[in-house]
Amino acid sequence: MKRLFTSESVTKGHPDKVCDQIADAILDELLRQDPYSRSACEVTTEPGAVHIMGEITTKAKVDYEEVARRTIREIGYTKEEYGFDDSASITISLHEQSGDIAQGVDSSYADSSTLGAGDQGMMFGYASAEGDEYMPLAAVLARKLSMRLTQVREDGTLPYLRPDGKSQVTVEYDGRKPVRIEAVVLSAQHDPDVSMETLRKDLMEKVIIPSLPSGMLDEKTHFFINPTGRFVLGGPAADTGLTGRKIIVDTYGGYAHHGGGAFSGKDATKVDRTASLALRNIAKTIVASGAAEECELQAAYAIGVAEPVSLEVNTFGTGKLDDDRIIEWIGRHYDLRPAAMIERFDLRKPIYYKAAGQGSFGRPDVTFPWEMIDQKALSDLKSLI
Repeated sequence: MKRLFTSESVTKGHPDKVCDQIADAILDELLRQDPYSRSACEVTTEPGAVHIMGEITTKAKVDYEEVARRTIREIGYTKEEYGFDDSASITISLHEQSGDIAQGVDSSYADSSTLGAGDQGMMFGYASAEGDEYMPLAAVLARKLSMRLTQVREDGTLPYLRPDGKSQVTVEYDGRKPVRIEAVVLSAQHDPDVSMETLRKDLMEKVIIPSLPSGMLDEKTHFFINPTGRFVLGGPAADTGLTGRKIIVDTYGGYAHHGGGAFSGKDATKVDRTASLALRNIAKTIVASGAAEECELQAAYAIGVAEPVSLEVNTFGTGKLDDDRIIEWIGRHYDLRPAAMIERFDLRKPIYYKAAGQGSFGRPDVTFPWEMIDQKALSDLKSLI
């Protein structure tokens, strides 16, 4: 049976991604100075302004304004004519974590048996055998387009491009197998003096063709390049940005479930982030072992409680083992209590800014600790098949 599935991606200059990157740049700076920092930092942007809010408890001394300005420059908003740059007004409204919340974590932070989850909620991890990234193909290809769009801007290949941009790819499946690309959408912010003819020709030749597998493009593939035409005003100058509004872009492109909790700005005591990273690691190991072609895990937590209150495995009919045997294997090799996950994946390190711009999973340009497969666990699972 043929079906279509679509995923989108955005560049680092998208207003929501600007906020995610500022929040995680702040988190990284906190962790450099104090690995036990607690952060639930939210950022919003608007034309000419950045607002930093939330809960931070730390021994670190951080110049939050300078971190924000540095991040804006690194993203590429360096010119006044963009309508948003590092001269933006910055307001800061931060307070310490609520004592009522902190008590479930503070009492025994180093003790895996009693360190409680920083909040309630459900988290998902996913992997598929569609490619080397163990990710849904539409999500991988959409991200390749947005990363390439940033690359040709930053290296000067297309110097008229500006930081904001979006991509979208629709993949046609025959059953579970991706067979072709049905549609490509690419929108790029640009200087006012470039013609649409030049822009569309350049984006096809310099971005789309180098990024997508030629064997999946055919005469029926639809291309929509800057479909509304002019896109000069972009980023926070055109649209209010907010942390946590690109959670699908950050994860699996909508192909898998999402618990709703955002990642950026949150330290590793927040299971929204930590459990999602750990479950991705386990799902990837399951698929890499050959035990399933596709796997989704769900865990749920209660605030202040260490052990997850539930764990579910779904292999969508592709599993070579019963789900209960996979859960037994997980129990032998993985500890899903917060402090144990933090230790296993070294999550007190300042590694989050790199994830904020283009997502946490299946990245070709950086290898995160939660993307590394445990060879002992992999070998044990293979022996069960």
